[in-house]
Amino acid sequence: MPEMQTFFHTMRRSPSLYLDPTIMQRRVLEDQVELWWFNEPRRSLLCYCASVALILGLGLGGVGLLSTTTSLSGEWRLGVGTTLCLLALAVLLKQLLSSAIQDMNCVRSRRRIDQLKSGGRADPALILAVGLAVTLCGTVLLCVAAVGTQGHDSREMLVSGLVLMAAGTGMALAVVAYSVLVYLRRRREQRMRRRMRMNRARRLGSRAVRVFSVSGGQMSQARREASSSRTSLI
Repeated sequence: MPEMQTFFHTMRRSPSLYLDPTIMQRRVLEDQVELWWFNEPRRSLLCYCASVALILGLGLGGVGLLSTTTSLSGEWRLGVGTTLCLLALAVLLKQLLSSAIQDMNCVRSRRRIDQLKSGGRADPALILAVGLAVTLCGTVLLCVAAVGTQGHDSREMLVSGLVLMAAGTGMALAVVAYSVLVYLRRRREQRMRRRMRMNRARRLGSRAVRVFSVSGGQMSQARREASSSRTSLI
């Protein structure tokens, strides 16, 4: 049987064969459904605080308008106050629904959890809808105050319309700015992950081993060539 000799050289191998401990840990954590509700704590806290502030602002504004409705001339207070209270109730129901679903652990879909959790896609959409509704109420009040008779109630209607329109526009602009910042941050994280994968592939590309087998005939031929070259030199 011919003699065999083995040589080792480096070769490139797919970096997927090497498991980074940080990647393994991240994959294990991603498989836990209970942790999907808390993936982004800063965003969740920001949206939760915004929802609480919105509930308080809408509730207090609606109750304030309803409490000052004393005559038929305050019908607009009744309508706008009721609308603000209903909007505050809608935001509150969304937060309670998210908490109930999280406690019952009845949703196992990653996409649904990303929509329902605090800081998910449902919160900016709800706040944007509330902002547009408040802006619409303010616009209606301004139009009614502009075509109505001059008086104390008309001036209050004008001031309330301006306040509601400014508040609603501010909420809508805040949601748009928040969405743009989230999009830019996501794009930056994707570029960073892509760059890290490329660097890891370059580092791991030269760590694998390639095996070459050389037969004994080839070795003997190499020895004869080396001996003949030495003889010619002598």
